Amino acid sequence: MKSTLEIKDLVVSVEGKTVLHGITLKVNTGEVHAIMGRNGSGKTTLSHTLMGHPKYKVISGQILLNGVDITGLSPDERAKKRIFLAFQYPTAVPGVSVANFLRTSVRSVRGDEVPAKEFRALVKKELAALKIPENFMTRSLNDGFSGGEKKRLETLQMKLLQPIFAVLDETDSGLDIDALKNVSETIESMRSTERGILLITHYQRMLNYIKPDHVHVLLGGRIVKSGGANLALELESRGYDWIHEANT
Repeated sequence: MKSTLEIKDLVVSVEGKTVLHGITLKVNTGEVHAIMGRNGSGKTTLSHTLMGHPKYKVISGQILLNGVDITGLSPDERAKKRIFLAFQYPTAVPGVSVANFLRTSVRSVRGDEVPAKEFRALVKKELAALKIPENFMTRSLNDGFSGGEKKRLETLQMKLLQPIFAVLDETDSGLDIDALKNVSETIESMRSTERGILLITHYQRMLNYIKPDHVHVLLGGRIVKSGGANLALELESRGYDWIHEANT
């Protein structure tokens, strides 16, 4: 049975300014949706709102998980319902090791203790797949990490948590060509009939590896155009000016 993450007429403000103006979108498990748009179009606001960041105030509208309103739930409650957000700019937490952070995250989402042997074996497998050295686990979370290391860690978290819905906020930013290919192929490997992915990006380049089922263009806090994977190719060749001109 498919699960659904549905956004209905979502209006959101940030620090008193309305940024999203009635977003409506439905993502089913088994689907990959790409959200594209210029800087300032509302992409990051949408991703943080879906995860329940308190800075982003829902003025009206709903976020529904399998028909149940989760608009008022806290971020940790949403995480326990297997919704995951990969941040565009992950926060550094000095003094907290990657290993402790990951194990605590997995335990919190699963709701029980993960046997140490099982956890180590799982992490070792995923580290190898992402080409991350094992000493990565002893470092402080995101402290002194390069952009590529931060994004690899976000992808590692997603692999370990196995969300039902994953929201990826510009995971391609800060990645060189090799890291982009590696991270994108890992995300593509997670495509499943039991998982929905909302991929937020500026550019077509990540979509060379992750073919979306649906592409939506965000402009001024509204979805102004939707289409298939070819829409992303058209945006790559023509830019966003024609979208802007058609909607002003």
